[in-house]
Amino acid sequence: MLFSSENQTAEVSGVLLTVQRAPVETCQNNRMNHMLRMSALACAVLVSGSLRAADNELTAKEKAAGWRLLFDGKTYANWEDPTKKSPPGDSFTMEDGCLKSLPHPRITEDLFTKETFTDFELEFDWKISPGGNSGVKYRIQDRGFLIDEAGAKTKFEDRANESFRNKRTGRPAKGQEYVVGFEYQMLDNASNPDALHGATHQTGALYDMFPPAKDMTRPVGQWNHSRLLVNGDHVEHWLNGEKVVDGSLNAPEVAKGTGARWGVGSPVYELLVKHPLKACRISLQNHGSDAWFKNIKIRVL
Repeated sequence: MLFSSENQTAEVSGVLLTVQRAPVETCQNNRMNHMLRMSALACAVLVSGSLRAADNELTAKEKAAGWRLLFDGKTYANWEDPTKKSPPGDSFTMEDGCLKSLPHPRITEDLFTKETFTDFELEFDWKISPGGNSGVKYRIQDRGFLIDEAGAKTKFEDRANESFRNKRTGRPAKGQEYVVGFEYQMLDNASNPDALHGATHQTGALYDMFPPAKDMTRPVGQWNHSRLLVNGDHVEHWLNGEKVVDGSLNAPEVAKGTGARWGVGSPVYELLVKHPLKACRISLQNHGSDAWFKNIKIRVL
């Protein structure tokens, strides 16, 4: 085999073959372009990683803006620990970095923040089980264990009102604590019976008062992202990037919806319509369903 110097012409078994050699500059440019592409990809990964924190963590930008975590993924540090109550609660647990409400507990009760909040912005991720129901309550005015049922036909609302007229003392070994507050509704819109009562009972609603502007829920079992803004009497509910409720706690819809359900002048009506307490705890609701919460963060306004 004989080679010429320029384009590497070779004689193989009496046949001349010419192989055109790429210029040295072309090879160097290809290597340089490859290196630049890899560097750009590495930078993009670093930037995207800095824009969104890992679960139950905050970015440096969020910390600088005044956000703080309400759940660290491991403990009840910012919450009333149900396991330390007497008797211990069994409505919530921790699972895979989430706060989880449990169905059929002995004591049905919400999970409450230790601190009270007046004006704030709250964000959280959540998902619900098929047919499930849950919510987040804010501007909580009162809470109390329900009196024993007088009969099978006793309306829940009558039982709750009577429970606040004559509040029981102590913590029972079994029962339900009812929370009087405003609720960011979360449920399976397609198969939970409560959703059939109208849009004010569907996900994103200010329960009984304002319906969501549109259905922004993701399929059951997938994570949703919610944002709640409370500033004076002004409230906003956001769901998966869309504002679905924008209203006032003093609006006529509040009195209308509350009166229709609880009765004008009843204890629950008076608490919700007048809502005298402004610095209040926030609660995650146990409504007898599996529901998961994570990435719960708050910013005081």
